[in-house]
Amino acid sequence: MQLSLPGRVLTRATATLALALAMATGTTGLLSGTEAHAQPVTEGSFSFSGDEGDWISGGQSYSYTASQDRLNVSGSTGNGVVTLSVDGANGDWWTLNLAAPSGEALTPGTYTGATRYPFNEGTEPGLSLSGNGRGCNQLTGTFTVSAVEFGPQGYVKKLDAAFEQHCEGGTTAARGEVHVDNPAPPAELGLGLDIALDGTASALNGKATFHGTVSCDKPVRVTVAGDVTQVKRRDLIRGSFSTTVSCTPGAPVAWTGTAVPTGSVPFQKGDVEVEGRATATDPDYDRPVTVAETVAVRLTRV
Repeated sequence: MQLSLPGRVLTRATATLALALAMATGTTGLLSGTEAHAQPVTEGSFSFSGDEGDWISGGQSYSYTASQDRLNVSGSTGNGVVTLSVDGANGDWWTLNLAAPSGEALTPGTYTGATRYPFNEGTEPGLSLSGNGRGCNQLTGTFTVSAVEFGPQGYVKKLDAAFEQHCEGGTTAARGEVHVDNPAPPAELGLGLDIALDGTASALNGKATFHGTVSCDKPVRVTVAGDVTQVKRRDLIRGSFSTTVSCTPGAPVAWTGTAVPTGSVPFQKGDVEVEGRATATDPDYDRPVTVAETVAVRLTRV
């Protein structure tokens, strides 16, 4: 059986592999470098053109809009970097990185002396425009941020910026603009955890059972886990439990978990310390959210 790929897909895959290999040998590269979850651009545009002889643009002009092409944007969790990725309806693909100096947030202003992101260091801003199988090994440039507004977890609500990039110390340049205007960011996921103050210790198998509720303001799957400690005479009894429940906004959801003792001594009637955690992934930001509670639970024998 033979498999074939459309020309556009094959060309893009080949170019991506070539860039990856080039990065490994230190000749050129394409790195996006932010950790935040990318979001679609609702309203926005990206355009650039280059001088004759400019490697990235090939001396051509390019223009893309969110209404006709696929534009995605993300900010770093510290708001220091914005990454725009473009998947053009015509098959073009580009990545633009704009980065403040290390440890700083990106704010309106002009950033001069930019070097290739993510290899910029110290007080150097970072800049990188690459794609369509082309990237700079070394670059210098400048960019101006007219407006930028972030939300939680690297959400980019607004960005207006212009840039100029020179490859390999050359005088020719690529120059462009990016505009992003997204809706207000969604609220971050809110979780609540309640551990009931009563539980049971089984006389049959020595396990301890606990219960409680979780609450949420978005539909999520919540994992409730806990570490249990009990002291009886000279024995230190430990165990842990984990369970998963579906949570929907509006009312608390019940959970039950059973801890198995790690040693040969069973859990017994009396007080235990429970260190509980509830964890779920925020569907809007693709980030885990955890809340914790430590309580003393009274076990009864069953």
